[in-house]
Amino acid sequence: MSDHEIDASVLIGSLKTEYKTIEAMVKIYCKDHHGSKMLCKECVDFLNYALTKLDRCPYGEEKPTCKLCPIHCYKADYKERSRIIMRYSGPKMLYHHPILAIRHLVAGKKPVPVKPAPNASNRHKRKLNQQ
Repeated sequence: MSDHEIDASVLIGSLKTEYKTIEAMVKIYCKDHHGSKMLCKECVDFLNYALTKLDRCPYGEEKPTCKLCPIHCYKADYKERSRIIMRYSGPKMLYHHPILAIRHLVAGKKPVPVKPAPNASNRHKRKLNQQ
């Protein structure tokens, strides 16, 4: 685990990559705005929320980028916080994490998949595998 107590090992495939991208953006934002080497409580809370939403995304691994997604699952305050973090960190990602940044840009060009099948979320798949 990194410098905070979030276990992203529950995510698989592209969802794990998307979480790594969000985590990198939050770390850039937190370091520059909250002035500590470790993530602050507010940013850890945001990452926990993002992890939960990624895990429960009805699209599962076929998930489009949040900006293009027709299902808006973030609560208004988290959505606004996400927008602020991404607007600030996005341009800096090319310097700090170029591969993650390019992957995210490419993912943003993919067409949005049709309505997801029932139980396609990462959470549902994980629960089926545990049985």
